[in-house]
Amino acid sequence: MRFKDKVVLVTGGARGIGRAIALLFAQEGADAVIWDVNEQESGKTCADIEALGRKSLAMQVDVTNYKEVEGSVNKILDKFAKVDILVNNAGITRDGLLLRMNEADWDAVLNVNLKGPFNCTKAVSKVMIKQRSGKIVNIASIIGIIGNAGQANYAASKGGIIAFTKTAARELAARNITVNAVAPGFIQTEMTAKLSEEIRNKMQAQIPLGKLGEPIDVAQACLFLASKDADYITGQTIVVDGGMVMV
Repeated sequence: MRFKDKVVLVTGGARGIGRAIALLFAQEGADAVIWDVNEQESGKTCADIEALGRKSLAMQVDVTNYKEVEGSVNKILDKFAKVDILVNNAGITRDGLLLRMNEADWDAVLNVNLKGPFNCTKAVSKVMIKQRSGKIVNIASIIGIIGNAGQANYAASKGGIIAFTKTAARELAARNITVNAVAPGFIQTEMTAKLSEEIRNKMQAQIPLGKLGEPIDVAQACLFLASKDADYITGQTIVVDGGMVMV
């Protein structure tokens, strides 16, 4: 119960990695707020959190809209009076080769994956500054470190998240707020489950540990960075990829 009575906000928390993060925090005693565009799945995740004996709140929030984000933070304060931890997890992909990628797909990915964390961090950090404490964890990706053909927009957004994390960490450190990132590699999600066996085997061949990660692997890294064990860590990116990228 390392997070007993703490309040965590997880964006994109309805399914996959975000859901695993929210549930793990709840198992450790936190009350969890889920922001997601999928209202039905958000409700299911909240029900599972409440089944653990914790309070929860599901909200349909467009993270690309700052006014909506700010208003939603105020609603969290109305119910919980604080926000201790923010996990910027919401993200999308719109893959395509650079020469074929249209402007709409570029803008959509940068808006959700990079502007979204900016909006959420800006709104929540105002609360944390008043509290003089807080933990912010941004979900990046190894693609933001090594790049990947067909993902110029996604790579740019995730590389931007890593740089954004460092700057936010420098700006907020004086107020006892840490900002770190987790960069997952190939993780078992609904997206990877749809891949052919041939592609999955090729992916696994690139991983020294010989297997895809699980959402819980990413969640554990987030839990560590948000815990007191990481009080002296800020501006860092932890890579969770089975050894695929060693930097």
